[in-house]
Amino acid sequence: MAIMFVVLCGFSFYLGGIFCSEKDRYITKYITKAVETAKQTAAGPLQIKAVTFPECGIDYQDYTPCTDPRRWKKYSLHRLTFMERHCPPVFEKKECLVPPPDGYKLPIRWPKSRDECWYRNVPYDWINKQKSNQHWLRKEGEKFLFPGGGTMFPNGVSEYVDSMQDLIPGMKDGTIRTAIDTGCGVASWGGDLLDRGILTISLAPRDNHEAQVQFALERGIPAILGIISTQRLPFPSNSFDMAHCSRCLIPWTEYGAIYLLEVQRILRPGGFWVLSGPPVNYENHWRGWNTTIEEQRSDYEKLQELLTSMCFKLYKKKEDIAVWQKLSDNSCYKKLVTPDIYPAKCDDGTEPDSAWYTPLRPCVVVPNPKYKKVALKSILKWPQRLHSAPERVSDVRGGSDGAFKHDNSKWKTRVKHYKKLVPAIGTDKIRNVMDMNTMYGGFAAALIDYPLWVMNVVSSYAANTLAVVYDRGLIGTYHDWCEAFSTYPRTYDLLHIDGHFTAESHRCEMKHVLLEMDRILRPNGYAIIRESSYFVDGIATIAKGMKWSCRKEDTEYGVEKEKILICQKKLWYSSKQSSR
Repeated sequence: MAIMFVVLCGFSFYLGGIFCSEKDRYITKYITKAVETAKQTAAGPLQIKAVTFPECGIDYQDYTPCTDPRRWKKYSLHRLTFMERHCPPVFEKKECLVPPPDGYKLPIRWPKSRDECWYRNVPYDWINKQKSNQHWLRKEGEKFLFPGGGTMFPNGVSEYVDSMQDLIPGMKDGTIRTAIDTGCGVASWGGDLLDRGILTISLAPRDNHEAQVQFALERGIPAILGIISTQRLPFPSNSFDMAHCSRCLIPWTEYGAIYLLEVQRILRPGGFWVLSGPPVNYENHWRGWNTTIEEQRSDYEKLQELLTSMCFKLYKKKEDIAVWQKLSDNSCYKKLVTPDIYPAKCDDGTEPDSAWYTPLRPCVVVPNPKYKKVALKSILKWPQRLHSAPERVSDVRGGSDGAFKHDNSKWKTRVKHYKKLVPAIGTDKIRNVMDMNTMYGGFAAALIDYPLWVMNVVSSYAANTLAVVYDRGLIGTYHDWCEAFSTYPRTYDLLHIDGHFTAESHRCEMKHVLLEMDRILRPNGYAIIRESSYFVDGIATIAKGMKWSCRKEDTEYGVEKEKILICQKKLWYSSKQSSR
């Protein structure tokens, strides 16, 4: 089989390199996987010596390896590049267990967690002192309370979103399902939208606001560490129905408006960009912004001009909220080929969905005219879109309506089996869930009726199916599991991983992936590890060294070649003193 692949690659030279292109690199993975699996079966199960991992120091309780403030000085201040992902090399990776803070308690359960969390779980005082007057949060006794305020909505987030819904009726009828909140604060906007059937990724960097994303996840609201700086956000093009910035302090008109161009890339045709804060309503607020009315008028006019040049139209504006809509009419985009125009149309060599360590491009990603059902006005409303095969499934090699329906059916069967193995699924014990290597989001879709949400992760080395996930009305991100995920420790209640080590164990050590799973899993949280029988015992050995308890179970089909490990992370406290 390996010889056949080499021959095909050679022959593909005459076909323009199609077979071995970047877009189809996952074919290599699966052929390699088939060859390696045959070798593994012949060799017998993987054997690993017993290992015990030490505790990390207590000053690593909030350790985020790829956004670590200890390493910021190594990187440029320009455009806040130092806040982007910068992962440590293999020889600097920590092989220890991240401890919880002193006094850590099991998180308050959903939906109560939306309004309060234990102070000791996220013991940060700076944000409380700086933002309590804006009603982001306040400390009372052993808890942080979240009154639902924000810089631009001091009267509460619900009133703010009500005003937004009056401007955008599609927020009420299932037209708008997926959203992104850039500079999310403590994610009160995303939290409020959950009750309105809108699933939001709250995005914020690790900065002086201290743990915005950690607060969000502690509350049970979807969030991820990230910043628009020099690289694309890890999301596909034309995917979010709405994007939001509430005084998020992103300099939208600077650097050739390259940050706005990234919003344009990820927003679905017909999708909405909502801005509140400078320079919107500058006529009434400019004095409080330490500026002049002339400067704010100029900023607003420049913003409007740039958005128009990117094929947005001002949809509605009222008081502090302005809404622009990304046009789905191709007539505007055709004008972008005019010589000397800025921003211009991206050339055909720019893959619009390439978004893993991909530099930002100063150009407009034009929606592909072959898609007739990707625009907001054409895609099915929620919840009908969840189980309907998206148009973009045809872009996946082997993808079709039939393959999609088969995947949907398969995951319904699997989740029914998982529920028997982990009865906590569907209860208030499990809120934040991650599918670590999804295909079409079938696992998340099968869990849709439970009081939880799922972060769908598509491997940067697998088939690019994340657009399909978004077209279903689900959320997710690209990621490479040889690196740390963009989140804080102790942020997920359930991790699900399916065949990852069979597919990618040749790329990095198994222990590093499992240690990362331990970092992001909450104490008493669960991991469902579905894997080839070859790897299962080795995984269980490493898991035992991480203080996990695991048991091996049959799959729903009862086959010998594949098993399921059900693991639970133990709650433990550090025996070390803080070195701060």
